[in-house]
Amino acid sequence: HGPPVGDCCFNTYIEFFYSLFFPGLILCGILCLCLILILWRIRVLLQRKKNSASTGKKEKDQMVIAFFHPYCNAGGGGERVLWCALRALQKKYPAAVYVVYTGDVNVSSQQILEGAFRRFNIRLTHPVRFVFLRKRYLVEDSLYPYFTLLGQSLGSIFLGWEALMQCVPDIYIDSMGYAFTLPLFKYLGGCRVGSYVHYPTISTDMLSVVKNQNARFNNATFITRNPFLSKVKLIYYYLFAFLYGLVGSCSDIVMVNSSWTLNHILSLWKVGHCTNIVYPPCDVHTFLDIPLEAKKMTPGHLLVSVGQFRPEKNHPLQIRAFAKLLNMRKTESLPSLKLVLIGGCRNQDDEFRVNQLRRLCEDLGVQEDVEFKINIPFDELKNYLSKGTIGLHTMWNEHFGIGVVECMAAGTIILAHNSGGPKLDIVIPYEGEVTGFLAESEEGYAETMAHILSMSEEKRLQIRNNARASVSRFSDQEFEVTFLSSVEKLFK
Repeated sequence: HGPPVGDCCFNTYIEFFYSLFFPGLILCGILCLCLILILWRIRVLLQRKKNSASTGKKEKDQMVIAFFHPYCNAGGGGERVLWCALRALQKKYPAAVYVVYTGDVNVSSQQILEGAFRRFNIRLTHPVRFVFLRKRYLVEDSLYPYFTLLGQSLGSIFLGWEALMQCVPDIYIDSMGYAFTLPLFKYLGGCRVGSYVHYPTISTDMLSVVKNQNARFNNATFITRNPFLSKVKLIYYYLFAFLYGLVGSCSDIVMVNSSWTLNHILSLWKVGHCTNIVYPPCDVHTFLDIPLEAKKMTPGHLLVSVGQFRPEKNHPLQIRAFAKLLNMRKTESLPSLKLVLIGGCRNQDDEFRVNQLRRLCEDLGVQEDVEFKINIPFDELKNYLSKGTIGLHTMWNEHFGIGVVECMAAGTIILAHNSGGPKLDIVIPYEGEVTGFLAESEEGYAETMAHILSMSEEKRLQIRNNARASVSRFSDQEFEVTFLSSVEKLFK
């Protein structure tokens, strides 16, 4: 008897695939070689473009320093870092050419600069060239209902390519967290590259949320309830974390904004030799003229929240906790209360979120006690903080929290989330004394707010003094020193 038919078929398949192995290997090698040659050719063309552009400068050896910040006209803490970084570099290297890649095509260069002055009280002393990018929609989260992290990261590569095609700088700094653009500028553009990381695109905390099947704004309930989908998402997250670490390690220097961010970046990028904490600049001195003693007991209390209207800021938690506090007021006869939510709206998605928050206020019956202040000027923000008794912040694992620092500098007693930057770097004891409070749940926030309001004015004044004294380490001056020290390697 001959061998079974099944064995013959199997052996035939093995022989067929074996015969294809070496030709396939050769084909892969040829394709890789072609890809390398294409990339090398692109780099040569970009270098020629860069050299031809340099002949148009006043000085041929004039350095071009570029920041990648697609939302530079927004009013958040990340934008304040951008403008303070530009101001610091212009002071030290006034002869350089400064470029900002932005997707804010609906405004002019002058309007962007005026916006920076209006919102942050920052005016640059030297010109800045804005390179306007038309493909910013590729990094909008609304474009990717699923696989959002991967979609936005791949979109940032195309956006980075558009930027590189318009201007090839000598030094490239990603100041907004688009790490996938780093290899593009380093290996094709031939630039020295740096990163200022506000928040890692993926973190070990995000991995644990999916692993433990916890529902969050970025982990839908239908996934948490399905073990198979949770495992698939976990594998996707691990693969993405590997890629994120790979592209991040291309950076010549890395700056992170807090101890929390540092721990995650060291774990993912593994470039501890060139990574430093550079606390973001907070204009604490601007708030020092607010007299703390003037915050005396009034017929009511103002509660202030400062933060962009993004999902991770968790404004619904503030509103629900405030509603619980109002219910407690009825039984404990607390004074009248008003909650003011102050923040920036970048796009239609943010405006939609604000409308959802307004509806939540109506559902909870607190619409008369809650106000929304959107994209307001700096002076108006300062005015609200000067009147506020409590400053609210509810983001889980906030990377840093400039709004938290501003509240403390202004003498507004802070109540932040018990995680991330506020827990590790900001709302910590000063000379052994309390500087603010932390909470996690609706009940925790409501009870802590009631506790703060029940304190004597003398006790609140003591906490305000402690908080204000503790935040001097986050001043603009401190930022300039640590930022310039960190980027010095890029200029050698």
